Amino acid sequence: MATRELKIFCGNSNKELAQEIADYLGISVGEANVKTFQDGEISIGINESVRGADVFVVQPTCAPTNDSIMELLILMDALRRASAYRITAVVPYYGYARQERKARAREPITAKLIANIITTSGADRLVAMDLHAPAIQGFFDIPVDHLPGVPILAEYFTEKKLQDICVVSPDIGGVSRARNFAERIGASLAIVDKRRPEPNVSEIMHVIGELNGKVAVLIDDIIDTAGTITQAAAVLMEKGAREVYACCTHPVLSGPAVERLNKSVIKEVVVTNTIPLTQEKKIGKMKVLSVAPLLGEAIVRIHEDLSVSKLFS
Repeated sequence: MATRELKIFCGNSNKELAQEIADYLGISVGEANVKTFQDGEISIGINESVRGADVFVVQPTCAPTNDSIMELLILMDALRRASAYRITAVVPYYGYARQERKARAREPITAKLIANIITTSGADRLVAMDLHAPAIQGFFDIPVDHLPGVPILAEYFTEKKLQDICVVSPDIGGVSRARNFAERIGASLAIVDKRRPEPNVSEIMHVIGELNGKVAVLIDDIIDTAGTITQAAAVLMEKGAREVYACCTHPVLSGPAVERLNKSVIKEVVVTNTIPLTQEKKIGKMKVLSVAPLLGEAIVRIHEDLSVSKLFS
């Protein structure tokens, strides 16, 4: 496989990340026109040969989610019809991941539907980061490389050399992520117990763990409307935390998120660039870390048929 040419293509959802990955690999982003017709239909044109190439399509399916998904699907269909040897969908942020089960009667399982159409459109492999539900890997009948964001976030906080840190999971479901993060930076662990009466609405209940005098670091996979994370931060300060940091892999930051974070007690919000941030979302307390080196290394290992898991051992 390593003798085949490696090519990187991208849609419009995160061109900056695709360019960073290409720079890391020492290659150019493939020439493709990804446009929209007047009626909203997507037009794709591949402007170079991909015959026999090992192609990686970098396209997080973030907002505008449906356009990003269609660009990914049509790009892969074009590459498949142009005789690419293998197509790997590199989807740092996997949209619809929070619709991975039936919570009520007659609900769709949209995360599975997206997996089906990604495979049907031509993907031979998927690379994703911090899937909201790790079980989504099983929705695919092709190989999935699931990369964690915790090592990148942990390295940043290790370099800050903060003292008396307590890592806090904002809910029960994120405990394993928080524990992994805490072990990497040598911190204690606490959990926020909450109840969510409806989507994007949460009510903080109480904190399990000792926070008095400590630097609290909240960690989650996604910050969406920022209601949970800002409420949790306020409760942690009430419980005696000296200061509060927050971090996540995917900064969705929809609706009132930026305003809430700005007004919150959180000292710094650390995120990655799996999702591009518009200028108005780049607030003063926001620190953005690049996932390009990690994705670049994963791409090299896949291209050379080497173990990807060794990146984290």
